[in-house]
Amino acid sequence: MTTTTADRAMICSADHRASSAGLAILRAGGSAVDAAVAAGAVLAVVAPQRGGMGGDLFAIVHAGPGPPEVMNASGRTGSGADPETLRREGHQRMPVRHDIRSVPVPGCVDGWLALHGRYGRLPRAEVLRSAVLHAEGGFATTPGLMAAVEAAAGAPGARRPAWADRPGKVVARPGAARALRAIVDEGRAGFYQGEFGSGLRALGRGHYGAADFAEPDAEWCRPLGLRTFGHDVWTAAPNSQGYVLLLALALAEGLGLPGSPDDPAWVHLLAESALAAAADRTAMLHEDADGEALVRPERIRSLRGTIDPVRHWRRRGTIMSADTTVVCAVDERGMGVSLLQSNANGLGSLLFEPRTGINLHSRGIAFGLAPGSPAEYGPRRRPPHTLVPVLVTRPDGALRAVLGSTGGDIQPQILMQLLVRALRHGAPPDVALAAPRWRLATGFGRFETWQGRTPIRLDLENGVPATWTRELPGYGHIVRAATADDEFGEAQLIEVTPDDAGLRGAAEPRAPHSAALGYWSPIGGT
Repeated sequence: MTTTTADRAMICSADHRASSAGLAILRAGGSAVDAAVAAGAVLAVVAPQRGGMGGDLFAIVHAGPGPPEVMNASGRTGSGADPETLRREGHQRMPVRHDIRSVPVPGCVDGWLALHGRYGRLPRAEVLRSAVLHAEGGFATTPGLMAAVEAAAGAPGARRPAWADRPGKVVARPGAARALRAIVDEGRAGFYQGEFGSGLRALGRGHYGAADFAEPDAEWCRPLGLRTFGHDVWTAAPNSQGYVLLLALALAEGLGLPGSPDDPAWVHLLAESALAAAADRTAMLHEDADGEALVRPERIRSLRGTIDPVRHWRRRGTIMSADTTVVCAVDERGMGVSLLQSNANGLGSLLFEPRTGINLHSRGIAFGLAPGSPAEYGPRRRPPHTLVPVLVTRPDGALRAVLGSTGGDIQPQILMQLLVRALRHGAPPDVALAAPRWRLATGFGRFETWQGRTPIRLDLENGVPATWTRELPGYGHIVRAATADDEFGEAQLIEVTPDDAGLRGAAEPRAPHSAALGYWSPIGGT
């Protein structure tokens, strides 16, 4: 993998078909937001296991001087959400699969429309055209998609979606095509009050009311930002866990990081910063949390004092992974966007809206069921969210980078490693993305996020420096060599070069179909 360069515009995603659709939009004069939505829509069709119309969305947009804007399109629970019923049934945590109560109203389509409505330059029909064509004309299934389908089909009570009856072949998704055409023709009403919305209400059997679909859940929000490593790093405020990334970066910056990432002390200090930043996340991460208070200087100083530069603090907790996708784009006018779509896990709840066949996410699993807890499940609430869109600006407000990562709870850890390599060590995008990673994990389970039970270990990806493996146990870490099945996130990264001479970016090398695409001005052109 090498860094892709361009002087006009660039897009990165986990699938070359999505990146190609986004690049076509950019070449046609579309904005970075147009391109990101176009790519996200294609991913919703050809890679529904990564997120799509039945899931949620977060995005952050830099459109000019001043702070960026955040689009929070995480859906709210149905008005019939009832924690008492779940507790009476014996649930101590939210059901992970096959339960509509873990399916908030999907916010992704509302997010697309809100983004396009504010920053779109091309008609909605043109932005969604490639996704419609893939859904109607068919597309070649990838091993990743079919693995998700097979895993879903193997789960107790699961049903194979009708569009996946021919594994490994070219398949069409006529239901998704109808949903996309309804969005083109009628906007949100065509989706939320049309075939998809009617089918979801019927599936919910009273869990959703008509009012739950009447108004958009998507909301424009102020970003949460912090100056670190000589730049302003911006992300989404709670209910996103973005504050964990900002806090971890601020903690690490004040610990005297070594000059080389190969030094095991580099890993130790970053890992301890990530642990300290997330130590009280169970209590702090909910939709009403004060993001600014969570990253105040006095809190940073207090938490930094808990970190031992030579010894691991054996906290307990759990880390989950999740299935998400990232699109990053920068256009020729300098607009930048990081957009994330997510189901939570694979195909999500393993429930499918019966009329369109669109898989439904399970983001409701992040709610708690303890009475009175700040993130307690209840009607019309947003769940705690793992999605962390990231945008970096220079001190003068100019765009420096857009990036994002998959990985559920480990998103802040992956993003921290990328940002430190790029901002502290000057690594170009391809080097930062390809570098072997570490992660904090427990091995207890994919969805034990909010349950502190076991000591946290340090998993090391294949290819890490030998000094990491040899010396990190001496810091007190429980070190484990990762297997091929372990996830270390899939990230995308685009940078505006320091002299503003162009763009350089790279797509995640761990994703076999990812692509970073850009284009140059014609020689002698404008």
